[in-house]
Amino acid sequence: MRLVLGLGNPGRRYARTRHNVGFHVVEELARRHGIPLDRERHRARFGTGRIGNAPVMLAEPQTFMNLCGEAVRPLLKYHALVPEEMIVVHDEADLPPGTVRVKQGGGLAGHNGLRSLVQHLGTGEFLRVRVGIGRPPEGSPAMADWVLMPPAPEDAAALAAGVDTAAEAVEEILAEGVEAAMRRFNRRVTTE
Repeated sequence: MRLVLGLGNPGRRYARTRHNVGFHVVEELARRHGIPLDRERHRARFGTGRIGNAPVMLAEPQTFMNLCGEAVRPLLKYHALVPEEMIVVHDEADLPPGTVRVKQGGGLAGHNGLRSLVQHLGTGEFLRVRVGIGRPPEGSPAMADWVLMPPAPEDAAALAAGVDTAAEAVEEILAEGVEAAMRRFNRRVTTE
């Protein structure tokens, strides 16, 4: 079984924010594949099922982002999974809105959710599906405030497309493997 973990903050206040794009991807996968997110344990909301031929658990920590490792560590342990069997879907400020990249391991890029996971799991060697949210324009609120705001209309369509693309990236990882997903989703777009 693979754990597909979406990062975000629980509650209606944060539901439409940039920081919750990981939750949006997990919910899109649940919708596409008929996997109800109807169980709660270890401060995580989750459901199990299949994506194609792959058995999966889709999960959303119900802690705040900077404490998500507190939910994920016992969830992995209870289900006898290791971090290397996890696909973490998260927002990435260093990518333009809606851009999706697949990455094995890596640094924290200032992301408090990733920091919490590494702190509680003792490793950053888990697979990541990074969904671009971009950086705040000059003169906008600080990054910590900006990620907790709903996207402006000009970014909303790109972010919605990014959620669909990220769901496809997870499906590709499960069906064809990480290398195939990297080849497909990490292509650079050039303009002439």
